[in-house]
Amino acid sequence: MHPDNPQPRAIRQAVDLLRSDGLIVYPTDSCFALGCRLENKAGLDRIREIRNLDSGHHFTLVCKDFAQLGQFVQISNALFRSIKAATPGGYTFILPATKEVPRRLLHPKKKTVGVRIPDNVVVQALLEELGEPILSSTLLLPGESEPMTQGWEIKETLDNAVDAVLDSGEGGTAPTTVVDLSQGEPEILRRGTGDPSLFE
Repeated sequence: MHPDNPQPRAIRQAVDLLRSDGLIVYPTDSCFALGCRLENKAGLDRIREIRNLDSGHHFTLVCKDFAQLGQFVQISNALFRSIKAATPGGYTFILPATKEVPRRLLHPKKKTVGVRIPDNVVVQALLEELGEPILSSTLLLPGESEPMTQGWEIKETLDNAVDAVLDSGEGGTAPTTVVDLSQGEPEILRRGTGDPSLFE
């Protein structure tokens, strides 16, 4: 898939897969990610299985823009400006979820979810065509310290576990910067591609 000008036909094929409850691997502005539709319970289970995740793991809703992000999380006026200034880009924000988010995606105790708006042409094309966020998790396999960066390698390793791998060139190894804003005061949970000093 072309990184700057993704072929519409390939985007449509990937979105058709997502709509028929498929699980895909796709590139972002940080690392490759596993993705499926919000309502795809089996897809969520497959992501948990591939990554060996526990119930406390924060999943991320990858959103097209700020308007879409605002449907799924509660953002106070105080936080609005700082989040808007940092998007699109390499940040994941942990925020209280709205009723639009299926309960199974929420952190069991905090009722929060991760959200982000990536700065990547391929993802934006996918989100535009799909019309809803992609439920995502970084493609980091159990026991590995860094994500895989090559599409062919991902396909070889996960060929039976996922329905498609979207390859638009080498992926990154640094994940997003994760900022927990659910308590009002920013808490940086992970330092990554986004400049953490914006929230310190």
